[in-house]
Amino acid sequence: MRICELREKEVINVCNGERLGYVEDMIFDLCRGCISHIIVPKNCKFMGLFGKEEEFVIDLKCICQIGNDIILVEIPPDKNHKFYEK
Repeated sequence: MRICELREKEVINVCNGERLGYVEDMIFDLCRGCISHIIVPKNCKFMGLFGKEEEFVIDLKCICQIGNDIILVEIPPDKNHKFYEK
């Protein structure tokens, strides 16, 4: 699978059915030569203009399944999402 194909898939949390968004970027582990996290922007802007830019940083271990159109992740509601501000 190519990186550009991952960016076309929507990420959904199976624990609560929340649609997190689409993959924007990835973090690579250069020592192991593989992807360690996927980054999904959080929709917290009003009309795409006002507000903070935050993003979900999802560990690869949280991914349950990658399908044709979606990526299913398991992030329990009690576990805090990692957010990073741009």
